[in-house]
Amino acid sequence: MRVAEVFGHVIGKDAPIRLVAYDGSKSGPDDAETTLRIESPVALARLASAPGTLGLARAYVTGEIDVEGELYAALSALSEVTLNGVSKADFARLLGTVGPIWLRHRPAPPELEARPRGRLHSKFRDSQAISHHYDVSNTFYEWVLGPSMTYTCAAYPGPDATLEEAQAAKYDLVARKLALEPGMRLLDVGCGWAGMVRHAARMGVHALGVTLSKAQAEWGQEAIRREGLEEFAEVRHLDYRDVTETGFDAVSSIGLTEHIGKKQLEHYFGFLYGKLRPEGRLLNHCITQPRTVNKRKVDPFIGRYVFPDGQLESPGLLITEMNDAGFEIRHEENLREHYALTLRDWGRNLEEHWDEAVAEVGIGRARVWRLYMAACRLGFDLDNIQLHQVLGVKLGEHGRSGMPLRGWRAEGVW
Repeated sequence: MRVAEVFGHVIGKDAPIRLVAYDGSKSGPDDAETTLRIESPVALARLASAPGTLGLARAYVTGEIDVEGELYAALSALSEVTLNGVSKADFARLLGTVGPIWLRHRPAPPELEARPRGRLHSKFRDSQAISHHYDVSNTFYEWVLGPSMTYTCAAYPGPDATLEEAQAAKYDLVARKLALEPGMRLLDVGCGWAGMVRHAARMGVHALGVTLSKAQAEWGQEAIRREGLEEFAEVRHLDYRDVTETGFDAVSSIGLTEHIGKKQLEHYFGFLYGKLRPEGRLLNHCITQPRTVNKRKVDPFIGRYVFPDGQLESPGLLITEMNDAGFEIRHEENLREHYALTLRDWGRNLEEHWDEAVAEVGIGRARVWRLYMAACRLGFDLDNIQLHQVLGVKLGEHGRSGMPLRGWRAEGVW
């Protein structure tokens, strides 16, 4: 059988996607909204050497597989296709086509794959992992993230809200959960481009942000100067473990816990607990697995190209670790659908600046981000991943929490 016929047989005749292969073969409906193009036999060699998402990602990043139409729609159409659902006969056909090609080509992994060195989650290795993802190009991120320069899940006040409105609403949500007031001190770990730091500073809160990304720290400090917030805001290029100050009224961790690692969670939450004054609050905002699993790492494509050494845990484990570190858990919220919308809008921004993005970071890296945002959007839509905010408080003397009887603040707003 020819290439498209083999893959079409595996995908199934009812899949709403068209296949076109380098050997001239085609399969699938002619009127399909999306077309998967297998441009080179090397794509098949990649699929043979790394079955599943990693092989597909390698072939897409290098242009050996391409998609005509919306990438999200193509991924959605393929989401039900798994090797477990392929019959032995179909799998044998697939091997018969792909095996000889792999023996001839055996392509090396693309150079864009991360290969951090050193002990897992050591300061040295964590610095490499963060730099791989965040020290790409501030200009590139400005195009993708928009004016807020916020690379975490937004909170959409309504279905028609803009990305900027939703990111502002997210920072306001965090500030309200932490009960921030003028004169308070906030520590924001993994602060990114200082979005939360600047939001708090505009409220009159003294905010310190730390990040392992040098590019983020430089951009954040410049934004602080540009906005005249030096009296209240500071960003340091620093590992959170090297913060020496204590007695903060609040700590925000927005998108850092995914980089910590399961074995380090006890120390992580214990360290943040030690940074707070009695009755101080922690808001932990991070991507999670929907339930407890035994996987050590994230999807191999995400781990190699996007978040090296990243690890997602269940919300139950994170709450347990926070609780065991001494925090009293006061509130938990799942923003899964909001992250799907956030990724939709980031993807739209990337497409609107596609030519500039390719010129800035190269076609391979631009395709990595296009694939990553479309795939993760689908993951949140299908409940393969979630986003949870967990609010904890460090109890004061005689078990005092400083919390209202209902809600986060004295007026009882949830």
